[in-house]
Amino acid sequence: MVSEAVQEIRNQLRRAALKEETATILLAKKENKPYQPFVYANGDTKKQLLSRSFYLLFKSSNYWTERQQARAQILFQEFPALQHAYNLAMLFRAGYERSQTKAAAKLCLDQWYAKVDEENIEPFIVAAESIRVHEDTILNYFHQRSTNASAESFNAKLKGFRALVRGVRDVKFFLFRVGKIYG
Repeated sequence: MVSEAVQEIRNQLRRAALKEETATILLAKKENKPYQPFVYANGDTKKQLLSRSFYLLFKSSNYWTERQQARAQILFQEFPALQHAYNLAMLFRAGYERSQTKAAAKLCLDQWYAKVDEENIEPFIVAAESIRVHEDTILNYFHQRSTNASAESFNAKLKGFRALVRGVRDVKFFLFRVGKIYG
């Protein structure tokens, strides 16, 4: 939800850039002049800059390539609101990754909530409220740092196997085959 909030802000900015570009194109047509968009140092237009920044906003800045670093520098210089959103998302991620105990994670979440309230960015407020509602369940992860990923993976394998054999008529035989293959 936190990453989606960042992307929502990026999409809002992108739609505004598209609207601005369309207005500029129409104005250029009206004046019988060729349209020449502004191009940043990395070769991107405003619209391209916002479109091509999709993946870099999901990653920590430590994992950015050189091109992503250059794009991020221009992006954050042009759109400081997006930088605030990215920093909020990375603050949430850092608290989640670095906390070892439930109490430490709760403290990090409380600090993140305070920062979200301070920044007052609508998509993050919605995400924070949803996280608050499910906070106890989320914090249970820090008991043994385990998830239900293995169960979900096995369920996906079962569904894939069932699709491969085009359904199940004999449940006993199906369970026998599953036991032999995945057991």
